[in-house]
Amino acid sequence: MCGIVGIVRYDGAGATRETVEAMSETVRHRGPDDSGWWVEGPVGFGHRRLSIIDLAGSHQPMQSPDGRWALVFNGEIFNYRELRRALDYPFHTDGDTETILAGLTRHGIDFVDRLVGQFAFAAMDRSTGTVHLVRDRLGVLPLYYRITSTELLFGSEIKAVLAGMGEAPRVDFESLDSYLYGRSVPAPHTLFDGIRKVPAAHRIEFTRDGRRSEHRYWEPAAEDAAAWEPAQAVDAVDAAVTEAVQAALVADVPVGAYLSGGVDSSLIVAKAAALQGGRLKTFAAGFGDPRHDELPYARQVSEHIGTDHHEVRVDARDFEELWPQLTWHRDAPMSEPADFAVYRLAQAAREQVSVVLSGEGGDELFGGYPKYRVARAMAVASVLPGGARRAIGDAVDRHLPARLAKARIGLRVWATPDRDEQFRTWFAPFSARERSELLTGVPTRSSQVGRSGRGDDPVRAMLMADLGNWLPDNLLERGDRMSMAASLELRPPLLDHRLAELAFRLPSSMKVRAGQTKWVLKEVARRHLPAGIVDRRKVGFRVPLDAWFRTSLRDSVRDRLTGTGSFVANTFDKKAVRDLLDRHDSGTFNEESRIWTLMSLEVWHERFFATASVA
Repeated sequence: MCGIVGIVRYDGAGATRETVEAMSETVRHRGPDDSGWWVEGPVGFGHRRLSIIDLAGSHQPMQSPDGRWALVFNGEIFNYRELRRALDYPFHTDGDTETILAGLTRHGIDFVDRLVGQFAFAAMDRSTGTVHLVRDRLGVLPLYYRITSTELLFGSEIKAVLAGMGEAPRVDFESLDSYLYGRSVPAPHTLFDGIRKVPAAHRIEFTRDGRRSEHRYWEPAAEDAAAWEPAQAVDAVDAAVTEAVQAALVADVPVGAYLSGGVDSSLIVAKAAALQGGRLKTFAAGFGDPRHDELPYARQVSEHIGTDHHEVRVDARDFEELWPQLTWHRDAPMSEPADFAVYRLAQAAREQVSVVLSGEGGDELFGGYPKYRVARAMAVASVLPGGARRAIGDAVDRHLPARLAKARIGLRVWATPDRDEQFRTWFAPFSARERSELLTGVPTRSSQVGRSGRGDDPVRAMLMADLGNWLPDNLLERGDRMSMAASLELRPPLLDHRLAELAFRLPSSMKVRAGQTKWVLKEVARRHLPAGIVDRRKVGFRVPLDAWFRTSLRDSVRDRLTGTGSFVANTFDKKAVRDLLDRHDSGTFNEESRIWTLMSLEVWHERFFATASVA
């Protein structure tokens, strides 16, 4: 992957090489192998390259031979060889970048519909002065922009846009409610005032005079009307996963894989090892906490498949050392504690490979989270009027002890009146009541982000909601930033859009079946992995924050959330923050997710807005 940046002036001034290079320098980590810039009149494009395909060629920015199109591209087009064969074009390189340029030249911007891969790019049609910003279907790769009456700035990361601005950044206070709701801000907003993200599966056009139009070019497939037999569904998914992994192995550099020992990453490793030949390099991380340590499972899979396996360990010292640095890379508060381990994992992998495959997307496409198992029961239980449910939930919620954490989450979901808001509440650190208490006097905007539709199938509706928000705005943003911080390309084969379309064509009965979540994908995995790996209880990347927030990190947390210079203390209700810390200190209640959410916000504000750097 790479880093792209750009500027378009609308005030009669010209773009400058100095501005483009300053923006590009902020994303050097995304592309340490090469750099380039192109400036013409009011337009400037910049590029930082991580060389993966056509190592000696494909320098960017790139222009078409007729001079009509200029392009900066981040990502990989897995079907570029097939596309090249169908294009009548005078190719000068062997890479995928020129394939996009050729497609634009021959077919226009709608050529994006033919691309298979993960991508974000900017293309200028010099005949009309229109600039197109395009993001891949599932939102694997990011793209941000800021549009004013005088200029358009864009970049792969927010920090690139900040570098092009002629003014200090400001907090978007109206996005704080969304952040407290899901530890990330749904597209198109961010926590930076005026800076937006291009939504997944969208392209945005900016005309010569700065007018903007937004177009969605892809939707998940509708469920097939014809019935699927279970064996037929398993065969189809097995073949589609193989196709997706084979596509993700396209590279001119070594490719490895993350291996957590869970079903998704283990299946990807099994497929990749069989397709690639030789010993696949795999990488796993642990926290030294026997309650949540998955390293033994990763070792078991590695031994079963025969990979060249490597492990890293993370402890509390890594958190204090890395928190400001990784917040800078994230351009946002650190969403999940596990991201520190992902970064250490990326560092270890980068020493041996340039690309890693990962298992993101299996849960969101095939219904893998425990919440999918109870989706229908929750829909039935929610027939009670929303106001009554909220009143009951608020009365009971704050009294539930740590040992009833799962029941507390279920109660909060049930107490949420709106169905789309219920879907978000499964992963929400703060309830509506708690957000209201914290945000006294702070302006907010509507948090509605759902694209679930109003069908009768609660499982499909939940999957659609996760595809529209949780996946691109949280999970994939995190994966991109933590891997790119180590100059490592991350590829999630399960998010190949062809596999995603198959997943949404299948009925929910093939995803949640007889109480088993992710049924069809697990049946595929059963063909390639030991039953003990396929059937074990889902754990996930778990960090022992509950203990750390009472011991090694306690004093730092309390000082930064309640001190005189604290953004959290000066923005949110001080008593609500202190009460939260005291509840956790008591040992009876576990408030780690809420403390984490506030601490991450505080470190973010320190990193981007404090006069003195905390890095």
